Amino acid sequence: MRILLTGGAGFIGSHVLERLLAGRHTVTVVDDLDDYYEPAWKRRNLDEARSKGAFELIEADIRDAAAMGRAFEAARPEAVVHLAARAGVRPSLENPELYQSVNVHGTLTLLEECRRRGVAKFVFASSSSVYGDVDRVPFREDDASIRPASPYGVTKLIGEHYCAVWHRLFGLRVSALRFFSVYGPRQRPDMAIHKFARLMREGRPIPLFGDGSSQRDYTYIDDIVDGVMGALARDDGFEIYNLGESRTVSLPEVVTLLEGALGVKARVDRLPFQAGDVLRTYADVSKARANLGYAPKVAIEEGIRRFVEWIKGR
Repeated sequence: MRILLTGGAGFIGSHVLERLLAGRHTVTVVDDLDDYYEPAWKRRNLDEARSKGAFELIEADIRDAAAMGRAFEAARPEAVVHLAARAGVRPSLENPELYQSVNVHGTLTLLEECRRRGVAKFVFASSSSVYGDVDRVPFREDDASIRPASPYGVTKLIGEHYCAVWHRLFGLRVSALRFFSVYGPRQRPDMAIHKFARLMREGRPIPLFGDGSSQRDYTYIDDIVDGVMGALARDDGFEIYNLGESRTVSLPEVVTLLEGALGVKARVDRLPFQAGDVLRTYADVSKARANLGYAPKVAIEEGIRRFVEWIKGR
């Protein structure tokens, strides 16, 4: 299959790229290699992916309609896997206009190119951030009470709504995937597990926000990629899927696991609870199990061990 993959140089994107290449798909990567974190890291991700096969790289901004038109013309995709986004809850509080521009306008630009060129399938990377602090757990895709707690979450929810409209109006088949706290090799350096591990290895204190009671549904990258591939193969109309491990882990538990894997004792700097954060994320993945064959295999204990092996080698 000919696939246009946005954000293919990033953490999740580079792993999806490798899996697509291993499956002998023809892949065109669109990534602007922005400076949200060091672009050299992203280029290294792409270099590692090239060991799995050849692909085309187009350095372009998904908001640039002319550039996207040229990219679609060159790639002639049968499907789009849209992972490119401005990520992160706390940074979205500081610059909501940028998040709106990239995550909403950029997604709309891609949807319009799909409409113009008759692309049949669109896989959209959404986020557990769309739920906010909902009362019912685990989180279900059909929960009508979701209320995002950050601009980032709002932009992802708007993206889902645009995808639904493009399905209804133009027949685009869409799988929207709500990722839950993805971690593993190549994880962005600003994300908790990576940040904690780096600071602990350097003997510096790690920041723990709130009273330590917050919990996350940490999901290993290989399981997420399984979900993406299942969605790509699925002939959905428009469907939303949670992709998580379906287990909650507290931040102190994560720190304890990192201490064991790294062989160091963490120094903790306790800080106030941050605006935009939520107390808990917890995915009900029964729909993804039934429709995508999704079956998360890597528990947090094993995932942390694998991540530490990677960061030591890095």
